[in-house]
Amino acid sequence: MLIDEFLPKWDARERHSIKVNAPIDEVCRAMRQMDLRRARLTNFLLKLRGISAPADFSIADLLKMRFVILAEEPDKEIVLGLTGKFWQPDGNLIRVERDDFIHFDKPGYAKAAWNFSLFETADGAIRLNTETRIFCTDAASRIYFRLYWFFIGAFSGLIRREILLVIKQTAESNYRRQPGGF
Repeated sequence: MLIDEFLPKWDARERHSIKVNAPIDEVCRAMRQMDLRRARLTNFLLKLRGISAPADFSIADLLKMRFVILAEEPDKEIVLGLTGKFWQPDGNLIRVERDDFIHFDKPGYAKAAWNFSLFETADGAIRLNTETRIFCTDAASRIYFRLYWFFIGAFSGLIRREILLVIKQTAESNYRRQPGGF
């Protein structure tokens, strides 16, 4: 997995998966153009956090919020990176480019790698997975992050699962509308 190249070690990790009954290209399109206006819980939780989410919340919108694309293998995996002090109210996000992400070790920060990976199943469906890994650069940031994660971790999981569901619904709906779709 490409995510292993960027965060082989982590302080926190969460993984989620969903089965999508649509072709891989349709799933990839839905993933890149995530439209989270339908993700009511996600929007509510982001507003509580003080994050004003863009209307459609696509990969392009995430890049405007200081995420970077760390790696991509078309139709297989995309890895996004984000660096900051996630436990602070504003997240103190900084843009760390792909080439600097692996070696970034400034004390007081955490790095997050978030991927989406796709696998075809035996029945022709697509297994869409997402994994988030967080690595803290020093002991102090690890303490702050663990306290933050104690309170926010479950909500992060809810957001990831809802994102997968929105991608699934979009891909399957778009596929059904095509000639020859199920």
